Amino acid sequence: MKSMGTESLEYRHGTHLSDDRGRSSGSRDLKTGGHHHHMEDMKRRFFVSMIVTIPILLLSESIQEWFGFRLDIPFKEPVLFLLASFIYLYGGKPFLSASIAEIRSRRPGMMTLISMAISVAYFFSAATLFMEGGKTFFWELATLIDIMLIGHYIEAKSVLGAADALKGLVEMMPRKALRIEADGKREEISVNRLEPGDRILVRPGEKIPADGKVVEGESLADESFLTGESKPVEKNPGKTVYMGSTNLDGALTIVIEKSGSESYLSQVISLVEAAQKSRSKTQDLANRAAGWLFYGAVAAGAVTFGVWSVIASPMDAVLKTVTVLIIACPHALGLAVPLVVAISTSLGAREGILIRDREAFEALKDIDLICFDKTGTVTEGKLEVIEAVARGDQEQMLSLASALELSSEHSIARAIVAYGDRIGVPKLPVSDFQAYPGVGAVGTVKGRRVAVGGPRLLEKFGFDVSESLRRYQHSDATIVWVAIDDTVEGVILLGDTLRPSSPEAISYFRAMGIETWMLTGDNRAVAEEVARQSGIDHVRAGLLPDEKVRIVEEFRATGKRVAMVGDGINDAPSLLAADIGIAIGSGTDIAIQSAGIVLTRSDLMSVVKAIGLSRATYRKMVQNLWWASGYNIVAIPLAAGVAVPWGISIDPAFGAVLMSVSTVVVAINAQRLRKGTISNGGGRR
Repeated sequence: MKSMGTESLEYRHGTHLSDDRGRSSGSRDLKTGGHHHHMEDMKRRFFVSMIVTIPILLLSESIQEWFGFRLDIPFKEPVLFLLASFIYLYGGKPFLSASIAEIRSRRPGMMTLISMAISVAYFFSAATLFMEGGKTFFWELATLIDIMLIGHYIEAKSVLGAADALKGLVEMMPRKALRIEADGKREEISVNRLEPGDRILVRPGEKIPADGKVVEGESLADESFLTGESKPVEKNPGKTVYMGSTNLDGALTIVIEKSGSESYLSQVISLVEAAQKSRSKTQDLANRAAGWLFYGAVAAGAVTFGVWSVIASPMDAVLKTVTVLIIACPHALGLAVPLVVAISTSLGAREGILIRDREAFEALKDIDLICFDKTGTVTEGKLEVIEAVARGDQEQMLSLASALELSSEHSIARAIVAYGDRIGVPKLPVSDFQAYPGVGAVGTVKGRRVAVGGPRLLEKFGFDVSESLRRYQHSDATIVWVAIDDTVEGVILLGDTLRPSSPEAISYFRAMGIETWMLTGDNRAVAEEVARQSGIDHVRAGLLPDEKVRIVEEFRATGKRVAMVGDGINDAPSLLAADIGIAIGSGTDIAIQSAGIVLTRSDLMSVVKAIGLSRATYRKMVQNLWWASGYNIVAIPLAAGVAVPWGISIDPAFGAVLMSVSTVVVAINAQRLRKGTISNGGGRR
């Protein structure tokens, strides 16, 4: 197991799901569990330290003087020392451990500065217990550790989400398969035992356990996890099927071609893992500012000690040096980013924007290009009847068709029944119902023989299409023919509907100077029509998940900052490959777990608002960072005693007050974020 310090560093630089040796999914789950344990450990240390801080504050002379009360107990100093020692060793352990790792890597930063600050406060306060008239700063030590713990807990929680992405994909993989032996017997075996050439039976409603080809049977399969397309795909002898897709309505006999790690689903898992490992590991502004402040504080402290050792006494030199280091304590710096992030997270949640990855959210303000999946993102993601055409009485045709489809569980059938209910066609009883997987259904309604199905219905029963309906044979929509008494009497066209907010959102992106692309597994004609209606600039259609990833990577290779918006499992790799992954909240869990930002309202206007919130948040963070570290430009020289010739001197106690004031300023400025607006993305950059 990693040390606490290493875990802390890993949180700041990005969460990984596997090591260089490529461990199994079980190892991944254990590692993810370790990350959750680390986050909960920070939370536990904060609450325990906070409880112990209360008596330290009440017993500290400085606090008593400021608030005008008096509290004395026997052995007060030893009690304070013991309580402070507990907080230093227990609450400060993550920072002390992590600072060792930073020093070993020769990259001192936030952890080293925090460790230096709490160590100076602790050891100086402990030393003053043995000096006449010395003032302890145990309260400073305790509150500093408390703030650092809660700040890093917030940080860890905000970047942990992507670690669960692989787990969701792995859970899609079937565990069992029904293998057909050479003698015709069937045996249920573990998917791990499947080999190329094996024959398996997949019954209706089951997930397909390996990639292969259909050799017997007809059915429809849900492959939306691969293509994002809600329309079921026909499967008959010779057609390819993929592990993880769902067999909907007919039994299929399949010959295995690829199983285990060679399957397409496993390749998608590998793409997700590779995308996660390639995420940016650059430190955020707070860490860089802490690094600068560290070197500045150490240099100023060394110069101060040297100068005052010469011109005054060693005690004066120690006091001035301690004042410099206490003023440099990163109370405000520790809050500068986490507090703004906490407030922006709350604001975003009210707008349906959940921030899972802080780095991705901060990068959102700079995007140049945004890619959208079509189904469930730009569109509603469910089939609806868009047109119904009849040779004769349309109401009668729809009434007979919806009556027959009421006996089917198909998504197409449900859409037709819903349409019939919406327009108020009468409910009719059905007899002699018979389903033909991958073809359609036949039954008797009010004494008339009714058949409803797709293009293969015409082939199976030899139906001819009249001249008036023939032009619909080549429609890009999902086509359902309705035959009554062996004559095709009508056609029902189904399609995905555009989200009402999509055109408005696209217009905002254009106003912000952001290029828009649609990347979809659907066919080009449908995709281009959706793009035309919504105003999206460019379209790439007929894409599988790896092709989407390649296109996103090509965009990034040109130097563009790329965001990807999607809702399906097929979007998970490209969500992670993009600089910023944004998941529509009504989508699959894996898409949500793979994204840095989640839109709970399934509304593209939430993306616009997220950009506005990102820009406002960044402005506040920069302001806070300037104040949190910038005030040191004035305070550190004063603490070092440069103004003593003019009668201006800062002692450690006043230095602590100055540092506390900077924390209050940062907190107030962060709260002002609540008064900002995020309604339209903040216009052009």
